[in-house]
Amino acid sequence: MFPYVLFDLDGTLTDPKPGITQCVQYALRCMGIEEPDLDKLEPFIGPPLTDSFREFYGMDQEQAAEAVAKYRERFSEKGLYENEIYPGMKQMLEKLKTAGCHLAVASSKPEHFVKKILVYFDIDGYFEVIVGSELDGTRCQKEEVVAEALRRFFPDGNIPCDDIVMVGDRKFDIIGGREMGLHQIGVAYGYAPEGELEAAEAEYIVHSVEELEKILLP
Repeated sequence: MFPYVLFDLDGTLTDPKPGITQCVQYALRCMGIEEPDLDKLEPFIGPPLTDSFREFYGMDQEQAAEAVAKYRERFSEKGLYENEIYPGMKQMLEKLKTAGCHLAVASSKPEHFVKKILVYFDIDGYFEVIVGSELDGTRCQKEEVVAEALRRFFPDGNIPCDDIVMVGDRKFDIIGGREMGLHQIGVAYGYAPEGELEAAEAEYIVHSVEELEKILLP
């Protein structure tokens, strides 16, 4: 059992596809781009939005910032709640907490929204530490988020890396955890393209919440 568990949010604790993809679609429309196929927008789930608008739609920094602002315009009112917690997740968090595990959320989503989503699903009480990015775009890279979560857990700097695992559905979670010296679990039920978690050399890969529980609570 890992005494400390850091969870990604999107694609790991919750399935955010309807909200994220429709907000991206709205932002693109505001920028003069029509994308009717929401499935094509799945790659936006996980990485920082600015990076995705630049990578997938060739926007410059200024255009990407405008697109992010439009995204949040819809997300803050509606997209935030177009989301579902994965079946069995709340029960697993309860078991982890009862077993004495220290839990955190480490997400690239703005911390303001992360907290609202956790409250909406009534799972905020399971987490001792909740970390996201800043609304101004800083601390959006996963290694920065993980580093801040560790700083809040261990302000004295004595980090027991071998007792900590990062759980996430994208390569960013795996790489971010590894760069901080942590164990990593990739969840294949999320939104990683086929082969991404393997290519990132995740220490463990699971395909369901039940499999995840077996590793976290052997």
